[in-house]
Order: sequence, then structure tokens, then C-alpha cells
Amino acid sequence: MTARWAFGALLGAALAAGMGGAAPAAAQERAVPFAVGEQFAYDIRFGAVKVGTARMAVLGRDTIRTRDTWHVRFSLSGGTFFYQVDDAYESWMDVGSLNALRFVQDQDQGGRERLRTFEIFPERRVYREVHKQNRELPSVAEPLDDGSFLYFIRTVPLEVGRTYRFDRYFKPDRNPVVIRVLRRERVQVPAGVFSTIVVQPVIKTSGIFAEGGQAELWLTDDAKRMMVQLKSRMSIGSLNLFLRSYRWAADPAPVGGRTP
Repeated sequence: MTARWAFGALLGAALAAGMGGAAPAAAQERAVPFAVGEQFAYDIRFGAVKVGTARMAVLGRDTIRTRDTWHVRFSLSGGTFFYQVDDAYESWMDVGSLNALRFVQDQDQGGRERLRTFEIFPERRVYREVHKQNRELPSVAEPLDDGSFLYFIRTVPLEVGRTYRFDRYFKPDRNPVVIRVLRRERVQVPAGVFSTIVVQPVIKTSGIFAEGGQAELWLTDDAKRMMVQLKSRMSIGSLNLFLRSYRWAADPAPVGGRTP
């Protein structure tokens, strides 16, 4: 039960085709610190025990309802002898606004499989879960999902001492998402030594970023804002991610380890 609870918390925090109204004119592409081909690989540890691996990747550029989008993916796998997890979360983000247009959750937890696809329509502030319901539900003007938020936060200035509030989660009852910028810190992970900015995300969820929790996220203190470490202290122990290797779009080989 410990492994199941821990992985469930991680999945809930990270750290889903339809017809919409007429799409607005294409916006100018926004400058971002990521590109197609970027890959990060992490070790997942529960306390001192390695229980799995996680990966983040920018898979490509796709067109969703005539809009040009970034296609990004966050996945994790692992567990114990008694309980295994193999999950993937894919997001499609408008290249101009970074609004989420499609979100897919492909989960296999302890042999229980679930596939959920969300179509999100920012221009009408609604979303719909495909194959489950015919009706549309209220959303927000500039929606983000779990996966796209991990990329959006890399575009925020992140001034130490400031608190940022975003009403952008595509399910309105999960808002606001709060980001507290705590400090600068130099840390060592399997991929190397990095100067970082430490932030504390707070989301209305029961996962590792829950209100009242103590989760912290380490992002490189440079233009890339690469996530190098995540730590969450919970009542049953510590659940952590550590960067094992990384690869930028133009790199011929990964840095810090094997290809993610």
C-alpha cells in the first residue's frame, strides 16, 4: 500500500477529438526555453530506495484544430514486486499562448488500465472528456493541464521572494495554482552539479503539491529552467525525483548518463 499511495500521489500532482468553435487567427509564436528533441530522465526514490524512472520530452510539433502546437510528454514507470506503475501524460500546447488544447492520460497502475482524453477549447472556455460525456464543462480562458504546466512554469521570471498565482488549470475547481519562489541553491544530482532556483508549487489536489504540503522543485538558474530535482516530504516518507541525464535538441548525445 505504501508504494501504491506514493505513486498515486506523484501521478495526481504531476508533478486529458472533438469539434469546437471557429479557431481564432494564429498567434505569433512565443519564445520558450525548450525545443523539439529535448529530453530529461529522472530516478524516482521513495526514501532511500529507488522505485522507478521518470522522463520528460518535447516530442514534436503537431496541428490541433488548425493550431500549431508543442507536443510534450511526461512518463514514469516502476514500483515494487507487489505493485507496478506505467503511466504517460501527453499535452498539446498552442505555440503562441501556451494554452493546452489536448491532454491525454494513459495509466496502468497495478494492472488497472485507464485512458482518458480531454479536448480543451480556450476560445469558448470549455473542455470535454472524449468517450465519456457528450456535454461540455466550464474551463478557463488560458487553460493548462498537468503536463503543460511543467513547461509553462519554465517561462515565468521566478524572482526570489515572490509568489505567483495562476487561475489557469483547465478544471476551474483546481485553481488557483500558487508558485512560491523560495531561494537559490546549488545542488548535486546524478546528472551533475547545478545552480538552481527553488520553488514551492501549491495545487488544490491530494497529491505531492497539495495545500499544506512541503513539496519543493529545483529549476536551473539560467534561461533553460531545467527541472533537476523534486522533493516531497509526506507523513509516510519522502518521495523524490533526481535528474539522471538530459539532452538538448541540438545535442548528439545525452549528458550525465544513458539516452533517456
